Amino acid sequence: MLKINQKIIDEIYKHAKEEAPFEACGYLAGRKNNVMKKYAMTNMDKSKEHFTLDVNEQFKVIKEARSKGLDIIAVYHTHPHSPARLSMEDIRLANDPDITYIILSLAEQNIDIRSFKIKNGVIKKEELKIIKDKN
Repeated sequence: MLKINQKIIDEIYKHAKEEAPFEACGYLAGRKNNVMKKYAMTNMDKSKEHFTLDVNEQFKVIKEARSKGLDIIAVYHTHPHSPARLSMEDIRLANDPDITYIILSLAEQNIDIRSFKIKNGVIKKEELKIIKDKN
């Protein structure tokens, strides 16, 4: 189970809206299964159907996260026009079995966000526990 604060989901949604109609992407950092920080990154493809992270940004983000004692625990990207499900390309390009893959869809009125693990092409849905702020 991956735990994520509603505020971070809201930040991913905002990033998705800013980048639409293209896919937005980035890293989520934290400790163990607790997401603590979102790193919005550049989709080098500028595509509605796929993304490629900027290698220079990747190194910079990893270095910054480590300096804060955090690990990269998830990659997120958005689907501006399709459901929050893995595409064949998402599965093919998933090269780290230890990382979580999160997809947020803008296709519906309500936010649809889902979490997956992919190992050797086998998909496993991962439960997302959304933490609401206590205000």
